[in-house]
Amino acid sequence: MRTFLAVARQHRLFAFFHLAAYTGARRGELLNLRWSDVDLDACEITITGSAAFIDGERIEGTTKTGRTRVVSIDEGTVRVLKEHRRQQAADKLLAGEQWRGTDDHVFTTGWGDPIHPDTVSSLMRLLIKSYNNPKDGPKPAEPLPRARLHDLRHIHATTLLLAGVPVHVVAARLGHVDPSVTLRVYAHVIRAAEASAAEIFAKAIET
Repeated sequence: MRTFLAVARQHRLFAFFHLAAYTGARRGELLNLRWSDVDLDACEITITGSAAFIDGERIEGTTKTGRTRVVSIDEGTVRVLKEHRRQQAADKLLAGEQWRGTDDHVFTTGWGDPIHPDTVSSLMRLLIKSYNNPKDGPKPAEPLPRARLHDLRHIHATTLLLAGVPVHVVAARLGHVDPSVTLRVYAHVIRAAEASAAEIFAKAIET
C-alpha cells in the first residue's frame, strides 16, 4: 500500500487513491463525492450516493445499501484533500471558459468533467506496471503485485480488523448494512485475530 501510494503521488488523481485506501469507500461512492460532502474542519466525509456508467451514460444514484454514511478521515488525508482542491482550482483557472464542470465533484478531469469509473481502475494497473517495468533504470527488487482498485478497500478493512477495531465500526466505515456482512466477508481475518487473543490476554495479565 505504501509503495503504491508513493507511485500514485505523482499523478493528478493521487487524492482519489489515497482516499480509497484511507476510507475503504467504493469506487462509485468516491466518484460521486462533492466538495459539499467534505468537511475538512471536522475531518469527515459524507458518502451520499454512487456513480456508474450504464450503456454509455453516467448514472448517479444511492449507495449500494441506499444509506448515507459519515466516514472519519485523518489529518494526513485532510492535507491531501486540501492540496487536491488547490490543484483543481488551478485546473479550472487554466481551462478558463472551456471548463466543463457543472457540479462540485471532488474528482474531475483536467477540464472539469466527472471521472469515468473505468479510468481509475485502468490507471491503477498502469501505475503498477510503470513501477514494475520502468523505462529508465533497473526494475525494483520487490515489484508490486497485481491488484485491483477494490483491493484497496479490502486492505483498509483487513488492517482495521487486525488492529482490533470492533467489527461494527469497520462495517460502518465500509457501508455494510449489517456487521454480519463484514463477519462473513472477512471471516478469515477475524479468525486470525482470534487466534492471537489468548496470547494477548495472557500477556496483559502477566504484565
